[in-house]
Amino acid sequence: MKGLQIALGFLTLIPVRLAEPPRPAEIGASLVWYPAVGVLLGLLLLGAGAVLNGAPAVLQAALLLAIWVTLTGALHLDGLADSADAWLGGLGSAERTLAIMKDPRSGPIAVVTLMLVLLLKFSALLVLVDEARLAPLLLAPLIARSALAGLFLCTPYVRQGGLGQALADHLPARCLKAVLAAAATGCLLLSGGVGLLALVVGVGCAAVLRQRMVARLGGTTGDTAGALVELVECAVLVALALA
Repeated sequence: MKGLQIALGFLTLIPVRLAEPPRPAEIGASLVWYPAVGVLLGLLLLGAGAVLNGAPAVLQAALLLAIWVTLTGALHLDGLADSADAWLGGLGSAERTLAIMKDPRSGPIAVVTLMLVLLLKFSALLVLVDEARLAPLLLAPLIARSALAGLFLCTPYVRQGGLGQALADHLPARCLKAVLAAAATGCLLLSGGVGLLALVVGVGCAAVLRQRMVARLGGTTGDTAGALVELVECAVLVALALA
């Protein structure tokens, strides 16, 4: 269960205590627990939705989004902001893009991108809450974190010494493939056609983002991986709200 603890400690603000710092091999092995972290986040959001049932839909949507961001510590939003600044400011250069990502300051492109993504998520949540369709609260975080694990499985990590280096170097490929297959099957069994739509949108979005990362950088970084989580979540929520 140490892998689950490491995954929780990295992807969420849920308190986790480890007796000693994890070794690189243990960090890599924690990737297989990323879909489970997505399920846990989804269950917490479903629980919050049940508690908020009866409140005005717009307030429910706002509170659910606030809880969602709080549970993850805005980790992936930070990656999205850095990636947005770097992608525009990098002017097509891998070296310049990577350099801008390391700058802790956020420019106007980062701010606008965060506002748009959060606005889309809020609007989608408002539609889903108003129509009492809460399955996407489980599907979106599950598919996004599965996509994150899949990204490390099939994409080079280009930031030597970065936070994701141990994940890329020590991931258990065979076990991870089985876990991702199980996650996809679970989406279909739990939600049928809705789960299929969510999978198609999530995988399609992740594939496009991966292609752009490889074309620009030759692989992924921690920031672009975080951006992928946010954009896949957003795409799944919007698609299911429109369905």
